[in-house]
Parts: sequence; structure tokens; C-alpha cells
Amino acid sequence: MKSLLWIILFMLGLAGVVIPLTYLYTASKLPPLESEFDVEKQLKHSIEGERMSLRAGQMQRNPRPITFVRPDFSKLPKDLVALYIRHMDCPRYFQTPREDGPAWAWRLFLGATLGTAPPGDGACERLLAMRIAATLGIEGTRERSVAAHRIHTFMQKDQLIAYDLAIIHFERGVVGVEDAALALFGRELSELELEELAELQLALPPYRDYYSIKHCKNPTELRKYRNQILEDLAVWRLVAKERALAAMEKPMACAR
Repeated sequence: MKSLLWIILFMLGLAGVVIPLTYLYTASKLPPLESEFDVEKQLKHSIEGERMSLRAGQMQRNPRPITFVRPDFSKLPKDLVALYIRHMDCPRYFQTPREDGPAWAWRLFLGATLGTAPPGDGACERLLAMRIAATLGIEGTRERSVAAHRIHTFMQKDQLIAYDLAIIHFERGVVGVEDAALALFGRELSELELEELAELQLALPPYRDYYSIKHCKNPTELRKYRNQILEDLAVWRLVAKERALAAMEKPMACAR
């Protein structure tokens, strides 16, 4: 019995040394991630470069600027945020405190070692931070987990949402929901109605059906899925039932 206890204590002590050393070694191989400025600078370089390469071959002037502007959560339509958090399976994302401390560390550890993590809104924080890390070009589950932790230290829950929506890649030169709104509806994101935002949600994770929306493939099926999304939003009371029902009556924007 004493031998088993000593083995357990030895393994715990070893883990207390190995895990921090592994973290520090992995962190040393990552690009700078000390502040939001570091993330913004790296995204700005890659996204503006992609947009510029596309515009160079276009004869017609594109009304969207190539500039990557720091994402601002306050400028996102509330209905879009409601749609997005619901379909991340975190409808109460903003009603729970930010996960931190041992619970957050345990979540990252399980995600990096087993590929799974406990449920809860912290899972969405991890998912968003991991997506940002992936867009920064960081490869490998362990590396992305360390990067996600560093990003999570200086980004609040609303910033994680804002950055994620600003960096989703739809097609060459179309990056972020602002670009997608113009590409799909010919209007600015802030001008879209609830039914159009639900249509846009079909182009976002987890659906990622951008090209079906863009080319209006099978609008009857698309409308059925859009209306299911709207109905679900009302069930979770993320929008008023009356608004959802009125939006469900509208035709698909791509079929107008």
C-alpha cells in the first residue's frame, strides 16, 4: 500500500514538472501572443494579403476595403450573435461567467491529450480560441491548445466571438461575416433582416453551406433549414416568437 502511495506521489510530482516544461517549450515555438495587438497584427498581414491578391485580378472595383479592422463586438447584430451562440450549443454563453483557473486548465489538458473536453460554455471558449489559433497558422493540437490558452488570457468572451466571426474563411478574398454579407446579399451586415441573418447562419459553422446560399441551390430545402433555425431561436427565447414567425414567412433572399 505504501509503495502504491509513493508511486502515485512520484507520478504527481513528475507531472508537476513535465507539464509546465512542455507548456513553456511549446509556447517558445509559437508566434508572439502576448496581447490582442499580436493577434490583430498577424491576422491583418494574412487577411489583407489574401484580399489584395484577389482584387489585383478584378476589373470591377470592389466596394469592400481590403483593410482588416480590429473586430468590434458592439457592431455585430444581436440577432446574429444569438444565432451563432445557439449553434455552437452554448445558448447561455453570455449568462455564465468566463471559465478560468483549474477548470479551464483541466479542459485544455483533456482537449490536448484525449481530444475531448467537458461540456459547458467553457467548451465554446476553447473552441473559439482554438479557431483563432488555427487561423494564425498554428498546427498541432498541443500547439493550438497552448496558443488558445494564451489568447484566452487577454480576450474576453465577447472578443472571442467577434474575432471568430471576423476571420471565418468563405472563399478566396471573402473573409469574415462582413465580407460574406456583401457577397451573399449585396448589403452591409448591419442592414440584414432576421431572416437574412438566419440564412447567413447556414453559411457559418457548423453548417458551412456558403456555396449553396451563394448559388441558391435548392431554395425550398434551404428555406426549410432556415425556418428550423428561426423556430429553434424562438424556443430558446433568444428572439421573440412573433419576430421569428414573421421572418419564417419571408422568401429566401437568394431566390428573390
